[in-house]
Amino acid sequence: MGTEPIRLLLVEDDEEDYLLTGKLLRDGGPSKFQVKWVQNYDAALEELRNPYNICLVDYHLGAQSGVALIQRAICNGFSGPMILLTGHGDHGLDVEAMRAGAADYLVKGQTTPQLLERVIRHSIDRKEAETALRSSEAQLRQAQKMEAIGRLAGGVAHDFNNLLSVILGYSELLTDGLEPGDPLRSDLEAIHEAGLRAADLTRHLLAYSRQQVLKPKVLNLNDIVDGMEKMLRRLIGEDVELSILAARDLPNIIADPGQLEQVVMNLALNARDAMPHGGKLTIETAAGALDAELTSRGLDGKAGSCAVLVVSDTGTGMDEATQGRIFEPFFSTKASGKGTGLGLATVFGVVKQSGGTILVQSELGKGTTFRAYFPAAEGSAPPRRSSFPPEPRGLRGSETILLVEDEPLVRALACTILRKRGYDVLEAESASDALLQCEQHPGPIHLLLTDVVMPRMSGRQLGERILTLRPEIKVLYMSGYTDDAVMRNGILDSTLRFIQKPITPDALAHKVRDVLDSHCYLAN
Repeated sequence: MGTEPIRLLLVEDDEEDYLLTGKLLRDGGPSKFQVKWVQNYDAALEELRNPYNICLVDYHLGAQSGVALIQRAICNGFSGPMILLTGHGDHGLDVEAMRAGAADYLVKGQTTPQLLERVIRHSIDRKEAETALRSSEAQLRQAQKMEAIGRLAGGVAHDFNNLLSVILGYSELLTDGLEPGDPLRSDLEAIHEAGLRAADLTRHLLAYSRQQVLKPKVLNLNDIVDGMEKMLRRLIGEDVELSILAARDLPNIIADPGQLEQVVMNLALNARDAMPHGGKLTIETAAGALDAELTSRGLDGKAGSCAVLVVSDTGTGMDEATQGRIFEPFFSTKASGKGTGLGLATVFGVVKQSGGTILVQSELGKGTTFRAYFPAAEGSAPPRRSSFPPEPRGLRGSETILLVEDEPLVRALACTILRKRGYDVLEAESASDALLQCEQHPGPIHLLLTDVVMPRMSGRQLGERILTLRPEIKVLYMSGYTDDAVMRNGILDSTLRFIQKPITPDALAHKVRDVLDSHCYLAN
């Protein structure tokens, strides 16, 4: 308890016993305890609405029982320890007191000032330890739940990206083959638009599950917020006052600027929706440190120097139950049809995948504050891939491409796209099949286009094997998520070429042509 006096409520119906207990407390140290005395059951229940560190309760309270008071007080929400005082002690009373929720019990006439102080302090310390343990257990359960949801979301998004590649790819191919006035164009365009919206949902799920592909760079939070100010003022409306407070000497961080803009946008829009009748939105940056206590509250953030993004509103606020679920995907407090429930889930995933942590503080009717902590950058920016600009040319080619994809529908789509543009395509459904074709093909193979997540051998391992057989070959990886060897904690290896699923004809054609025409080197 430090040097502050212990706030103690003494419930005792006998004045002489009250004076005796008061003397014991004073003898233990006159400045150690701040005592309030009440004489009956009802007065005690009323007084326990106020904050006390501990409560001492006499066993006999006239027609009422001290044990009954302990049970009722705990049911009413009193969180401090309660000690039962009795004129005589036995094992049965001990058991009765413990079952009622008492922290301990003392026998009058056998209690010394030293014993009384020791029991009080031990009871308070034990209660604090129990509270901390329950909090840690709740945080662990929440972390496990979020991790399980994240794995499920990532797995669904990965499989869904393969299906979306087929939907988007063939709808685009069919649309390109129709005349501008053909009535089927509008139907195909509707299918394509729905596919794009579905792809956007998978990006949100991958962000939440921390399996999206990030393109990080060294940046400053102030630059991100400053660059978004005009757009944010338009989006939040005239009835919301926007205040931006930028800290000086803010440490740089390593993050994907596009994803960081998504974090600011989602938090600002969420704040706007919490203020339907107007209010104040404050976006603040600050230099700070993520200490051990904050790290434990944030579940798995990294302690150390940080740049902090603080987004506060004066809106409706949230109760504790809602705060415990706001980062879950598809959980929303908005009316049906008013949101996907993925905005804050995306924020959670981006912050976590960037090595940071995010905390929320809210109270009903008093607004909400989000604090996102991003670790300060150490050293220089990660190397990034650059290339000499390719010579201007179309998206067609005559090179030979070895395509490796274990999903038949995606493999057939990619073959169709590439062959329509003049490429000679060798198909392989597995890494072993690809190695065999690589050894047996008599002519040159200019490009290996391989999926990353495959059984028995990953695309990264396959690429390394084939480069030993054909050192001149170029390699392009494709994947729907980052749980694979191409990524390191969700960050793309800067020496590798990569295309994100779902693939579309134009995107694949541009990427293939770019890789074939490039002369790559690492830029400082």
